[in-house]
Amino acid sequence: MERKFNKQQKFHVKTGDTVLVIAGNEKGKKGKILKMLTDKQRAIVEGLNIVKKHIKPSAQNPQGGIVEKEAGIHISNLMLIDPKTGEPTRIGRRRNEKGKLQRYSKKTKEFIQ
Repeated sequence: MERKFNKQQKFHVKTGDTVLVIAGNEKGKKGKILKMLTDKQRAIVEGLNIVKKHIKPSAQNPQGGIVEKEAGIHISNLMLIDPKTGEPTRIGRRRNEKGKLQRYSKKTKEFIQ
């Protein structure tokens, strides 16, 4: 009999984090994560990776036209910025005082909320 595990992946970044792009066309830029696309391992970062999308006329948008919006960036190209120091840092996981697994900054060894 096959075991059923929780298939949800854990990523080093999540919605609301401020990140630095470390590879690609947007390299060196910072932004806030608006949305995570977990099935594609991508994140939509505010103001980065802007693409032009052609919209057909509809009831909400009777004019149609070309709209600029953010596209996804692969999470391997993102590095979390430590909220306390403002510097990019790698992430680890360890148990806090209550025994819950929590992210921490490998640079400062402090927990990240």
